[in-house]
Amino acid sequence: MQIWPLRFRDLDDQRTILADDSGAYFLAESGFVDRYARDAITPPEERFLREKGHAFEWAGDLAHTGFLTRWSRRQHVGGGSAYVILIPTLRCNLKCSYCQVSRAPLAAQGFDWDSETLQKVLGFLDGLPVEEIQIEFQGGEPFLRLDLLQAVAAFARRRFQRVRFVVCSNLQTLDEDILAFLDSEDVLISTSLDGPHQIHTRNRTADSALTKNFLSNLERVIGLIGPARVSALPTIDMDDPPDPEDLIAAYEAFGFTSLYLRPVNYQGFARKSHPAARTSTAWNAYYRGFIDTLIARNALTGRVMEEFYLAHCLRRILAPGLDGHTDLRNPNIPTGANAVIDFDGQIYPSDEARMLARIRRVNLAIGNVSDGLDQEKLALLAPGHINNFDPDCIHCPYQPFCGTDPIDDLSRSGRIDVPRQDSWFCQRHLAVFDLAMELIYSKDPAVEFTLSRWFGLETLPDALRPIAP
Repeated sequence: MQIWPLRFRDLDDQRTILADDSGAYFLAESGFVDRYARDAITPPEERFLREKGHAFEWAGDLAHTGFLTRWSRRQHVGGGSAYVILIPTLRCNLKCSYCQVSRAPLAAQGFDWDSETLQKVLGFLDGLPVEEIQIEFQGGEPFLRLDLLQAVAAFARRRFQRVRFVVCSNLQTLDEDILAFLDSEDVLISTSLDGPHQIHTRNRTADSALTKNFLSNLERVIGLIGPARVSALPTIDMDDPPDPEDLIAAYEAFGFTSLYLRPVNYQGFARKSHPAARTSTAWNAYYRGFIDTLIARNALTGRVMEEFYLAHCLRRILAPGLDGHTDLRNPNIPTGANAVIDFDGQIYPSDEARMLARIRRVNLAIGNVSDGLDQEKLALLAPGHINNFDPDCIHCPYQPFCGTDPIDDLSRSGRIDVPRQDSWFCQRHLAVFDLAMELIYSKDPAVEFTLSRWFGLETLPDALRPIAP
C-alpha cells in the first residue's frame, strides 16, 4: 500500500488535523504522526487511510484515480466568467478614517473618466473572451457619476449573456434616478455598516446627521430591492472594536442574515490613520470571540446569522470549486478577466494593487485601456499568486483550501518573500482554518445548529468528521 503525502498541524495537545494534497482531511490523536513518520501505522489505521482515499494499492486503481480527480478539481479555477472592478470616479462625499483607496475630494477635477476613457473601458470589456461577467463599481462614490454606470450597464447587457452589477456605495445620496437604476434585478448594492449609530459615526461619517441619513437610505434601498440584493460589511477598528452583540443586533435590525467581518486594511489613507493595523495581533482573538458570540446567539434566538468569510472557508474545506471569492483563491493568476480599471484607465490585478500605486509605494499596473495588457508584467506577477510550491505552505494541511496575498505582503513588509508564517495573511488564515476545523469536529449543539444551517443541512453528517482509529 502506498500513502499519499500527508500534511499535519496540531489543534491542541491531543489532536492533530491531517490532509493530503487533494484537501481530503481527517483528525487523529497526536501519536499518529509519529507512527506515520516511522512507517509504523497500525492495521486499523492502514485500513482507514485506504477507505478514505489517502492510500492506494497500485497506480491506476480506483483509489488512485479518485485522488487524482479530487486533486485536479482543487487546482482548477474556472475561466468561463470575468470579474472586473471599475472606478469611474475617485471623488467621494465622505472622509472615512480607514479609507483604503486614497479618495479625491468631492469638488476635485480630473478624477473621473472622460468620454474617451469610457469608450476604451467598453472596448476592453468587449474584448474579454467570456459570456458571463460581474462588474463591480467602486470609487470614490460611484453614484456621483451615475451616467457612467448607466453607460456601462447598457453596453454590458447587450454584450454578455449573463451579467451582474454590484455598486459599492456609501448610500449618503439617493435620488429618483439612482433608485431607478437599482430597480433592475441584475443590480446589487454593497455598503458599509460598522455597527450601532455611534460607531458608524465615529468610523465613517464623523457627523450624526450624516449617519442618520445613511441609515434612512439603507432602509429605503432594502425596502425597494430587498435584503438579498444588499450586502453590508463592517470594518473593525481594533483600537476600539464594537461589542459583538451590538454589531450583530445592528445587522439583524435591517433584516440581514449575513455579514463579513473585516479589520481595517493597511492600505491607502488607513496607513496613516491606523498604523497599528500593519501588525495588529488582536484581530484573531476578537474574531474568535465574535464567532463564539454569533453561534451562541443563533442557538438562543433560532435566527441564523452568517459570518461570510468563515462560512466561505468552511465550504472551501468541504468542496473544491468554490473560487468565486477572489480574496481566497488558488491559483489566483492575474489576468484581464479579473482586473481593476482605475479612474485614469490604468489596469491593476487587484484593488489592493491599485491602492499601493495610489500611495506611490509600488506600481503594479498590468496595463491600461489605451494600450492593453502588459503580458510581461502579468508573467512577472504570476508566481506570487500560487501557494502550491511555497516552502512553508507545502507543509500545511490547509494549503488546498487557502491562497496567497503578495500584494498585502508588499503593503505590510515591502517584499513578498517574508517567511509565510510571519505574514499577516498566513497568521490570519491559520487562525481561521484552525477555528473552522474545531467547529467541524465540535459536538456542541449550538455549533451544530449554526453550521448545519450555513450548509443547508438538518444535521452535520459524521462523514464530514473523519477520525483515524
